[in-house]
Amino acid sequence: MNGPRTVAIARHELAQFVRSRDYLLPLLLLSGLFFVAIPAFLLGAISSLTGNETAEAIGAIVDTLPASAQDNIQGDTAEAQAAYALAVFLLAPIAIVVPLTSSTAVGAGAVVGERERGTGEFLAHSPASEREIYVGKLIASLVPGYVATVAGFGVYSLVVNTIVGPDVGGWFFPTGGWWVLILWVVPPFLAVALSVIVALSASVRSVTAAQQASQLVTLPVILIAYALSTGLLFDAVTAGLAVGALAWIAAGFGLWRGARTVHRESLLGVD
Repeated sequence: MNGPRTVAIARHELAQFVRSRDYLLPLLLLSGLFFVAIPAFLLGAISSLTGNETAEAIGAIVDTLPASAQDNIQGDTAEAQAAYALAVFLLAPIAIVVPLTSSTAVGAGAVVGERERGTGEFLAHSPASEREIYVGKLIASLVPGYVATVAGFGVYSLVVNTIVGPDVGGWFFPTGGWWVLILWVVPPFLAVALSVIVALSASVRSVTAAQQASQLVTLPVILIAYALSTGLLFDAVTAGLAVGALAWIAAGFGLWRGARTVHRESLLGVD
């Protein structure tokens, strides 16, 4: 496989993504909503609560968390403990929802979009092999979601530490579980979903059909990742490494299978 050709395909796809408001604006809005607006509102509201009844209600919520999570919760007051638990445990799935949603939009049009734009013939007759085309399209689908995750993760860290940090003894985020989640668990989940979505994009006849089909793939992956990501942070590093390893194996198999579904005929719209 020729690396420069794969990179060229990925760069061309990413350049189209940057120029397209249909993809870029929803990604920015989604990231701002999940990484900044919602956490800032919820954490600020909880941190500012006072009163015995409120403190008791918040304490009851914290008591519902697993013992392993409660042992790691910081803060001297019920409000501080609740804000810490929300920041570290309950908002974890945003790290999965944002990249999957944004990358899916790009991946759904990876192949069928070429046909609709009338550029499929040029790519089909290019020197690039079918595997290089597939990998280039896959990389271009992965990059926007993961870049949004890393950037959003940094902003989310600032929001969390600024609002909750003073009440729990200083800056505490990211925790070890979050590092494992962002660097080890999120990438293979993205790869699993996109390996299927790019393959679907080569099989359908329109971008709309690809987007509808991709939702059937994305929703269960989000639900599984939601449950796993929250659970991993309760039993952080060891469980995260184990689940991430299994996810990487699944991703490798999915990418191997997916690479066999993209053919030059699919770029030309020939059955």
